[in-house]
Amino acid sequence: MAMDGSSNNNPEEFPVGCLLSIKTSLGDEFDAQLITFDRHSNILVLQEGSKPGPRRNIRLLKANYIKEFTFLGHGEDPLDIKKCQLDLTSLQAREESAIRQAETEAERIGVGVTSEAQNIFDALSKTLPVRWDKTVIVVMKEVRVSSPYLPESVSGGTPAANDRVKKVLDFERKRLQNRGGGQ
Repeated sequence: MAMDGSSNNNPEEFPVGCLLSIKTSLGDEFDAQLITFDRHSNILVLQEGSKPGPRRNIRLLKANYIKEFTFLGHGEDPLDIKKCQLDLTSLQAREESAIRQAETEAERIGVGVTSEAQNIFDALSKTLPVRWDKTVIVVMKEVRVSSPYLPESVSGGTPAANDRVKKVLDFERKRLQNRGGGQ
C-alpha cells in the first residue's frame, strides 16, 4: 500500500519495528525499519536496510521530508535487549581515544594569547615539536619563545637549537605576513 506524505497517515501510527520503503522529497530511496518516532521534533529514527547484522546504519529523518512510503510489513523489535549486541570494550576504547585526542588538541590552543601568537604556534608545530607553557611557546622541550614572538624573543636551549628556532620563526612570520597581506 503506497501512501504519500500528504495523506492523513501519521508516523506515530506505525509500530516500532515496522519495515518501510521510503522515498524522500530530496530524491533518496531506501528501505528501513522504524526504531522510534519523536513527536516534538517530528523525526523518525530508522535503521536502514532489512538485514540484521553487527553494524547498522541509523538515519534520522524529518517526517515532512517523506514524499511517499510503502508499508512492507512487521519486523522484530530492533530494540529488543536480548538481540542488541554492544561491544562495550570497543566503545570504551573509542571513547578513551576520543578523550585523548581532545586533550591533545586542547593543549595546542594557547590561553590568553593573540590569534597571531596561535598562528605562529601552529606554523612552528608543522616542523618542530612545540607546546604551550602559559603564553610562552616551548620548542624542542628547551627553547622558549615569549611575546611578541619575534626572533629576539627566543631564549634557552643549545646555541644550535636556539639559532634553528630563530630561523624557523623568522621564516614562518614572513610567510604568515605574506599570506595575510594577500587577503
